[in-house]
Amino acid sequence: MIDRRLFTNFDWTLFGLILLIAALGVFNIYSAAASYTVVTTPYFIKQLYWILAGLFLVVMICSIDYHMLEDVAFWFYGAVLFLLVVVLLVGKTSMGATRWINLGLFTLQPSEPMKIVIVMTYARFFSRYPVFQGLTLRELFYPVLLLGGPALLIMKQPDLGTAILVVLIACSMLLYVGLRWTTVVSLLLAALPSIYLAWHFVLRDYQKNRILNFLNPERDPLKSGYHIIQSKIAVGSGGLAGKGYLQGTQTQLRFLPEQHTDFAFSVFAEEWGFLGCMVVLLLYLFLILWGLQIASSCNDRFGSLMAVGVTAMLFWHVVVNMGMVIGLFPVVGVPLPFFSYGGTSMVTSMVGVGILLNISMRRFMF
Repeated sequence: MIDRRLFTNFDWTLFGLILLIAALGVFNIYSAAASYTVVTTPYFIKQLYWILAGLFLVVMICSIDYHMLEDVAFWFYGAVLFLLVVVLLVGKTSMGATRWINLGLFTLQPSEPMKIVIVMTYARFFSRYPVFQGLTLRELFYPVLLLGGPALLIMKQPDLGTAILVVLIACSMLLYVGLRWTTVVSLLLAALPSIYLAWHFVLRDYQKNRILNFLNPERDPLKSGYHIIQSKIAVGSGGLAGKGYLQGTQTQLRFLPEQHTDFAFSVFAEEWGFLGCMVVLLLYLFLILWGLQIASSCNDRFGSLMAVGVTAMLFWHVVVNMGMVIGLFPVVGVPLPFFSYGGTSMVTSMVGVGILLNISMRRFMF
């Protein structure tokens, strides 16, 4: 029998906020793809399908007790880690990257669910691991081991953007759990030689070019620096109030690359200007603060850690994507949650929201 308190405690604020951002995203995708010649289903219609699929998952997730995830967290971790290995062995290759498993009716990208799985795994681990004065380097061994395998496999695909996000999510949860200052200093000192080794032995040439173009986009304006330059032109040309809906020249003349996916925010900035961008930023800020409020008011450690992890996932997606489109970060192919076109991204983000709603509904019941 379903407890009526679940309906009473349903977080309509969070639910409405997500629907509002997703609706803005659909209108923006319509504009971004208006100049495309599409013979199949338009992108904005496909996005609506993905939103509906995501909402179905939200309902399914809300119908179970989130404490069940604590029991299956390591099973999910093992399953997705196995899929990441399968990707490298028999995965589908597209545009030089091997990130997908062809399942016939659809393709699966295991690196996306790993963002949620690493949140579940860390929440499960630290909910039963007492930390009193912050984690020492020795105590970081198992958490780093849990993170290192997926991060390295994702980088091998190669998918630097997703690997960075998985690491950032995990680091955010570690900071929430607590680190000793000696541990932080040691990690910062270890990062210096790690950066050198990564540059010479891990990163591929195109990934190095992205970083170099971030530092100096004009070094190759017609090839590897083209994305950043065109995006900054689009954002800057929006001015205070923008050029108007469907009136963005960079967008409609198709100078802007990947304008319905990774650079969807550039389209919005050109059409709605600084004022429109501030509205979207405030919506995301409210979303992040609301997620942290859910974490702080949760009565159990597992739920609190899960809420922090999901909120961190959404936060870093927003920061990296918006920083990327205005030239503050290298181009790493990170979509804007609920806003950019993409089925896998939408489903992953909706699963995260479903977990937040689940925790919010049950945080006063235990």
